[in-house]
Amino acid sequence: MPVVNVRMPAREQGYEIKIGAGLLSTLGNEVRTVLGKETQRIAVISNDRVFTLFGQTVLKSLRADDFTMSHWLMKEGEQHKTFRSLESAMRFLSKSKLERSDAIIALGGGVVGDLAGFAAATYLRGIAFIQVPTTLLAQIDSSVGGKTGINLPDGKNRVGAFHQPRLVLIDTETLRTLPPRELTSGQCEMVKQGAVSSRKLFNQTINLLRGAGTHAAGAQHAGGMLTELQGLAATIASHCRFKASITAGDERENINRRDRRSRRILNFGHTTAHALEAVTNYRRFRHGEAVGYGMLVAGEISKSLGMLPSGELELLGEAVARCGPLPPANDLSIAEITRAMTGDKKAVAGSVKWILLERIGSARIVDGQNIDPRVLRSALQSGLGRS
Repeated sequence: MPVVNVRMPAREQGYEIKIGAGLLSTLGNEVRTVLGKETQRIAVISNDRVFTLFGQTVLKSLRADDFTMSHWLMKEGEQHKTFRSLESAMRFLSKSKLERSDAIIALGGGVVGDLAGFAAATYLRGIAFIQVPTTLLAQIDSSVGGKTGINLPDGKNRVGAFHQPRLVLIDTETLRTLPPRELTSGQCEMVKQGAVSSRKLFNQTINLLRGAGTHAAGAQHAGGMLTELQGLAATIASHCRFKASITAGDERENINRRDRRSRRILNFGHTTAHALEAVTNYRRFRHGEAVGYGMLVAGEISKSLGMLPSGELELLGEAVARCGPLPPANDLSIAEITRAMTGDKKAVAGSVKWILLERIGSARIVDGQNIDPRVLRSALQSGLGRS
């Protein structure tokens, strides 16, 4: 079982990420080991789909270690990561009589993890939080690093807090239940992390995709990458290890950092992705799908600025294509997308900061004011399939 040890220099306490098949049945013991015997109550936050699949296994495991449990199911989808949902979660926690020594478990994908984590960060001014991510995207990205939050009508993740989990438990068996689009979403996020980390991680990722029976034409063998869970677990561990190393050194995303170990490099593809999600009211794209397009746009800009060789851009395009088909984006207004970018929460002093590539495995932070509007428009047209 791969175990990633996360050490946060700014904090006394780190945490472990445990990865393997069948780990849900061990959750109670793992939580008891981490939190100790003082913890009595556990509140599980999930959604109906995930809880139907895994809820009884989780509750049985927690019950075996003498926890008192309650659960609350939020509505599914990014559009429900709101103040209204947060208020409902807080009322549930209060009704469950959680105390400072108790804990919240997030059972689900990134939306569940973000909202449950924010609730844990703010209820009673902060209580323990356990991440049990059940989607590929959440397992390699959103469950690691301590970012939590909710959306506002004019932007994604505008309200939130940094709240590190006490444990991340990744059961790779949960991936067998994912529909193809969820796998595509997670695979796009894997490509993103590979592209900004190192050639080694990128190659490990694209080799996994090539071996999964995915093709550059976009046809995907559903669940092909799941046929060998041990190899998949090793790749997930590599991604978690990379993200943990970045977030440990720059937990709060210091706006003054521009080096290649800045947490901001993890936002590769996200400037366009967040705009695509906003202009479609979070209903057309899963997050990773939008990131897939965002990487292509950022790659086109990188090439236009003379930073990224054509061969590297082609390799990035192949990797995105092997993730599976993306929802169409060529009907969306370039003007609306560009306007949505100006409200990106990553902006500093009114300027959007783009994460671009010098080569696969080497990212650079570039001020949006240095990108000619014609270059941006051309990159959007090409990346979104309009030319």
